[in-house]
Amino acid sequence: MPNPNHPVKDSQTKVDPIKSIKDIKSIKKLLKNNLRDYALFIIGVNTNLRASDLVNITVQQVQDLKPGDDLVLTEQKTGKGRRITLNAVCVAAIENLLGSQIIEDEAPLFKSRKGGKLCVQSVHRLVKGWCKQINLTGNYGSHSLRKTWGYHQRVTFGADLPTLMVCFNHSTQRQTLKYLCVQPGEVKAIYQNEI
Repeated sequence: MPNPNHPVKDSQTKVDPIKSIKDIKSIKKLLKNNLRDYALFIIGVNTNLRASDLVNITVQQVQDLKPGDDLVLTEQKTGKGRRITLNAVCVAAIENLLGSQIIEDEAPLFKSRKGGKLCVQSVHRLVKGWCKQINLTGNYGSHSLRKTWGYHQRVTFGADLPTLMVCFNHSTQRQTLKYLCVQPGEVKAIYQNEI
């Protein structure tokens, strides 16, 4: 019997980015004693990797990386090669995770409780749970991590749409705007600017 909570095939369920830096800090604080979840969150909101790519990262791919080095991987969804530059907070989170246990090179970076790799559905449940624990309202899931990265690149750091379009591998700027949750109110506010 199909699960009535799952979306209809080929439909999309939209999730929100975590828009407030204060909320991001609250989740970091919540996760500070769980090195796996902390690293998962940090890498998720500091890169534009999909959850399916996050769970496929191996220890060997990241164990010797320094800030500014590239994580090289093949995207699960597209099959295309990607180079993602890791910042200092990502590298520190990885080093803390790897320093907490003995892990083989081929092992997944993010292990499940049973020892295998974490699955996307588990990441979805984790993100939903973290957001619920800090009383965030909205719809959150694994894709919220990637959307949070994009949202803050645009809003907090002022990245331009053409660059973000390339980062997300979108075909149009309109697709990127929709993806980054540009609200009709934001568009309306532009018309209020007086020259």
